[in-house]
Amino acid sequence: MATLIITEKTSQAKDLRLALGDRFGQILPAEGHLLRLAEPDEVNAGWKSWSCVLLKPDGLYPTKPSLQGNKPGKLKAIAAALKGCDEVILATDCDREGQLIGQEILEHLRYRGRVRRALFTAQDPKTIRQAFDALKPNQELRPLYEAAVARQQADQIFNLSLTRTATKTLLAPGTRGVIGIGRVKTPTLGIICLRELEIRNFKPEDYFEIVATAHVEGGTFPMRHAPPPKQRLKDRARADAICRAAADHRGALGVSVEHCRQGPPKLFDLPALQKTCSAKWGWTADKTLSIAQELYDGDGKKLITYPRAEARYLTENQIADVPVITGALTGLRGFAHLDLSKPVIRKGKSGHFSDKALEGVSHHAVVPNVNVMDDLERRLTRLSDDEKRLFALICRSYLAAMMPDFEYRQTVVTMAVPVPGGKSAEFRASGRIPLVQGWKAVYGGADPDGGDDAEQTLPPLADGEAATLREPRVEAKRTVPPPRYNEGTLIDAMQNAWRFVEAPAMRERLKEAKGIGTPATRAEIIKGLKRQNLLAADGKLVVPTEAGLQLFELLRDAAPALVDPGTTAQWEMQLDAVVTGRADFRTVIDGIAAEAEALIAALRQRPKGAVDLQAAPSAAPSGKARAARKPKASAKAAGGPKPAKTSGTAAPKRARKPKAAEAAAPAQEPSAPPPRSQAPTARMVSYAQSLAKSKGVALPSGYDRDFQSCRRFLDQHG
Repeated sequence: MATLIITEKTSQAKDLRLALGDRFGQILPAEGHLLRLAEPDEVNAGWKSWSCVLLKPDGLYPTKPSLQGNKPGKLKAIAAALKGCDEVILATDCDREGQLIGQEILEHLRYRGRVRRALFTAQDPKTIRQAFDALKPNQELRPLYEAAVARQQADQIFNLSLTRTATKTLLAPGTRGVIGIGRVKTPTLGIICLRELEIRNFKPEDYFEIVATAHVEGGTFPMRHAPPPKQRLKDRARADAICRAAADHRGALGVSVEHCRQGPPKLFDLPALQKTCSAKWGWTADKTLSIAQELYDGDGKKLITYPRAEARYLTENQIADVPVITGALTGLRGFAHLDLSKPVIRKGKSGHFSDKALEGVSHHAVVPNVNVMDDLERRLTRLSDDEKRLFALICRSYLAAMMPDFEYRQTVVTMAVPVPGGKSAEFRASGRIPLVQGWKAVYGGADPDGGDDAEQTLPPLADGEAATLREPRVEAKRTVPPPRYNEGTLIDAMQNAWRFVEAPAMRERLKEAKGIGTPATRAEIIKGLKRQNLLAADGKLVVPTEAGLQLFELLRDAAPALVDPGTTAQWEMQLDAVVTGRADFRTVIDGIAAEAEALIAALRQRPKGAVDLQAAPSAAPSGKARAARKPKASAKAAGGPKPAKTSGTAAPKRARKPKAAEAAAPAQEPSAPPPRSQAPTARMVSYAQSLAKSKGVALPSGYDRDFQSCRRFLDQHG
């Protein structure tokens, strides 16, 4: 029997060959999506209605072979292999998108033979062999595939239709460009803009704290009266009264001592890695991913596991790799001082090795690659300085995870000071004394993010011991606005976008979905917003441009669902219904198309032309200018940025899809207008022909040779 195994990546194919040997037949990698959905002007324009002009007769956008890189050759190789095989095993990632990548190839090539599915979350030999010993009929995964198709088709309808509409209705007269609308893109813009508006509208408040020196038999130490934020002391007279009462006050100390343990941080997934690199070195999310990718599959490197990880756990099978990896890493000069003769293995969701935590997840945490540990020194010589820094960071994370807990003694000291005419004021002090460095030895005793959480050292103290407060003083303070995002904290906000949603069910679903976007797409989304001049870099920070703020204001007012992360939650809940058999995937697609149509109608009611994408980017104002700058609108939520409220309503009913003119999106990013003599693109010509045929209008003379002529026709009839 000839068997063809289709994997998602070349590295996956290599791992399968090592683990399975000659047990199965040919193994071919798909290398991501070999197929893409055709765009509106590429589809045969032979029908009359929107659904016919844009879609196949069965109502779905057709797939079309991708022409990027070596993808045509890979698809051709798979097609040839299918002709001579009796069975196909899909070994792509076990999530929704992995199912789509593998099965859409078979659907596109009309393969009708036997198909089985291998499901695994790690690529060590033991896990792979277990997966191939428990192959499932691929038909059992049909609902997962249909949910992926629904997501893919809905995104195509939603993003293309609304991009076309927003570009035609909101772009300022005389300017060129594309106002890209997307289920993930525009809520990301919303997160940034809401934070910027919150900062601009922020009104600082003065408050006061009182600090004094406590004298005890064993020495002195500072104590502070600092109520929590909601109870801050804003009355200067009250602060002065507390200060006077504290002067030379003698009273009993309340002393509590606790022996505490702190386990090591979780291992890195891609968002955590991007956040850490942004905080440490100011790297963009794209730079972190690019360097991690080079460490993963660079020639002669391959030092880490797959970097686009969405989990911070390892499989329990990988416990066997611990001695090999720790032994090799502690052989390096930088880690030679660490004692890992007895690694600590923490299992379960509170630890680092958990099969249950990886259920439904395609890629485990980013860790050193066990397969190259015997050749580590030679491979390290090939690394650039940035690659060495990132590899060392990943190594420290892994080593810390295998070390003992950090142990310390936490002491909290309190003293109540009676204040005439009011409540007593509590003064506090705390101190932390390290007892066992444990995993912190990897970081030199500091926090993993490079900070130092050491607290003051206190003299020997006993509960009830008398102390005298001296030299009290009032410290005037002022509240500060929340910080702007850098790319790392923006990635984190996208991953935790449930915080910006109010409906409880949607918050939970968005939390399960791990926010908006995926580890593999978030960096590219941020880059795209910068390319469109909607976001800009201000040093390490990411700020909205004036065009970005204008667009956000317009969308929030006209179509708030477009800037609401809750839209993703709504979609995920509908896709869940497809997976569980409670909804038909075509019904879900039609419902989202109806939602897009309603949003298109809302945008069309707005005054035309307001967003100038070609205006120079405006960096965030600083210092006094930042405080003096007048906001263009007020943020709707106090105490934290919250996109428009989610309604929590049921999925929209099936309705007519948007019209062709509304759905035909420009194919490229904004660019300078071409010279008048330039010919139109093939897509423009094709789309003009389809419009002329569907609307029964004549094409202008020279439309296929003159760019401006073709463009005027598209603007008039599209």
